[in-house]
Amino acid sequence: MRGRRGRGWGRVGRGERDVVARGARLYEAARSVAGDHGRAVEAVRAALKPIHDAEVQRELDAIPVSRLQDVTEGRLRLGSVEKSGLRTVGQVLEAGPYRLRQIPGVGQRTVDQILAAARRLSEAAHETVAVHIDVDRPEPRTTALVRALHVLVEAGPDTRRAVDTANDMAGRLGPLLAAAKPAAGRFRMLFAGQDTKARALSAVAEIRTLSGEAGQAGVPGLLAQASVDLLRGPSTDVAAWVDFELRSAEYYSLLAEISGRVPDAAASEGFLPDEIAERVRTQHLDDTHRRVSLRGYQAFGARFALAQRKVILGDEMGLGKTIQAIAALTHLAAEGQSHFMVVCPASVLVNWTREIEARSTLRAMLIHGPDRHDAFADWKGRGGVGVTTFDALRGFPAPGGGEVGMLVVDEAHSVKNPKALRSQAVAQWTERCDRTLFMTGTPMENRVAEFRNLVRMLDRGVAESLGERDALAGSVAFRKAVAPVYLRRNQADVLTELPSLQQTDEWETLSASDEEAYREAVRAGNFMAMRRAAYMRPKKSAKLERLRELVQEAGESGQKTVVFSNFKDVLRVVGEALTAGPADRIPVLGPLTGSVPAGRRQQVVDDFAAVSGPAVLLAQIQAAGVGLNMQAASVVIICEPQIKPTIEHQAVARAHRMGQVRPVSVHRLLATGGVDERMVKMLEDKTRLFDAYARISAVAEATPDAVDVSDTEMARRIIEEEQARLGVTDERPVQPEQP
Repeated sequence: MRGRRGRGWGRVGRGERDVVARGARLYEAARSVAGDHGRAVEAVRAALKPIHDAEVQRELDAIPVSRLQDVTEGRLRLGSVEKSGLRTVGQVLEAGPYRLRQIPGVGQRTVDQILAAARRLSEAAHETVAVHIDVDRPEPRTTALVRALHVLVEAGPDTRRAVDTANDMAGRLGPLLAAAKPAAGRFRMLFAGQDTKARALSAVAEIRTLSGEAGQAGVPGLLAQASVDLLRGPSTDVAAWVDFELRSAEYYSLLAEISGRVPDAAASEGFLPDEIAERVRTQHLDDTHRRVSLRGYQAFGARFALAQRKVILGDEMGLGKTIQAIAALTHLAAEGQSHFMVVCPASVLVNWTREIEARSTLRAMLIHGPDRHDAFADWKGRGGVGVTTFDALRGFPAPGGGEVGMLVVDEAHSVKNPKALRSQAVAQWTERCDRTLFMTGTPMENRVAEFRNLVRMLDRGVAESLGERDALAGSVAFRKAVAPVYLRRNQADVLTELPSLQQTDEWETLSASDEEAYREAVRAGNFMAMRRAAYMRPKKSAKLERLRELVQEAGESGQKTVVFSNFKDVLRVVGEALTAGPADRIPVLGPLTGSVPAGRRQQVVDDFAAVSGPAVLLAQIQAAGVGLNMQAASVVIICEPQIKPTIEHQAVARAHRMGQVRPVSVHRLLATGGVDERMVKMLEDKTRLFDAYARISAVAEATPDAVDVSDTEMARRIIEEEQARLGVTDERPVQPEQP
């Protein structure tokens, strides 16, 4: 009997030991991921500290000793201190109490007051000084920081999920493994007391359940991949710098999070009333279907859309409204919603589909053009994110209640007129959808009548309570009145780093008129004419329409814009389009071309900077891309892709440089299906290579053309491919043409 009982315990013990062993392996994997992530974070902090300390010291060395009077409300007498040669706060702190006490006429009490005041300024500097990573002058300390950040940025949002899972798993498994310890050995279990044995068996059961759930959810694979990602560094310093240039916003966001330098909470939450802000904060945000990390204010914006259900997101241009919308859609998809609709101007249809595909796992369905009704039927049957235009929406039946998880309306100020058919169509869809997100970068605070029309589609009660007096009472009263449905943040309030560079490819579908002009250029074998065909018939130009929208949106936010093109006649067309219209239009200066004397060019730039409020500067990219500082502009529009990566880089660098006080948004206007798309594809690898060289000035200066594409070779290849695609030929040889 005793032997059989022993063998029975042995059989049970083996099963229990296997369960405990599996749990222990999962626990160690979780701890390993958490540890790897912790070490990666500490590496960033270690690299950041000397840079931050140096910036703080530089700040203190620039503060005159007289500022100590302000801190102590004028109680200090600092004449003797200044005469002793200590002229800055930094020098006072470095001198310390002993040297200060040696200054004639300075007693111990004064020394204590001086140092206390100086330390207060030092503490303030530590809290407020931001680290700027200068891509134009990389040096060992900043390179170390970029490399440390690169590990976490490259690991991406999946690693963030893995770390959260690892911390949760380790926290739950740790106590269970301790309780199950007797079951890990045969003899321990045999000699354990009844209570200990019961606790051990209970813990084993919980470990079995937890391990099983983790296995079904793919947690072991997630943790293993995270460990690999966290231990993988950039191949070279140059690779890290190139990635930083391409994704600087992600680097700065991570840097702010790790350093604890986050935006003012009230500003990042749009100064919402406490009760609404708290409701939004507690809204869960699922990132299962999302492929991009969010900044804090962006996560709050997505939560606002989910918690409040029908809202207007009015963030200033450049803060990522599209990303916030996608975050809300992916959350709803994780909850089981299958159908979503995005309504936007035709000019941004392609942008939306590309952003959805790049930033999420959701299916994007373009519902536009002659086959739009077939596409709509396909979307209804299969689900996904339908992307359509205001005009096309009018031809589709409004959904039944609960069919569409969320309706997103981009450039929502386009439907502010309730009498317009497009507005009526959007209103009908909004009524049938449980959640609606209107998006507009156009400030609405001073347009109460128009704003009320938008709000009425979302919440009639808020609209009726919103009167002219709310706007007249000031922004605080206005925000409180519209808080249930309206969230707006400004760049200056939520971006804690020095200016970042945000680059957007604006893909446009050519109009029929554009296509006709383009086909003629292809038939003639004229490469330069192909590149500018999209502007040669201004009345129906898709690119020109998008350019007007971008300039208008920048103007509404008080921003200045510089428009670059390789071609003088394109700049002429742009200038005529922007100067036609109402008398209060945005001032347009230029164009700056190669025929403008150098001295005059600088005067034009100075005049542009001197304009109070928004303005537009037209500039030929080769003539104005080098030597002129245009940091007055925070929006850059490039009318067509350039043949050499150096040209675009130098042009953008005119605005994105030291002295710029706002993040720079770069918009490159591109047409689908033709020369622009072929050029972009050919230049992708060359651009990355150029960025690598450009970060090392000595190499860039020694080999300026090392990474440029041959103009003639590119032109010939593209002309041949486009003539074949369009079925047109011309025997005339390719002729170079002056811009």
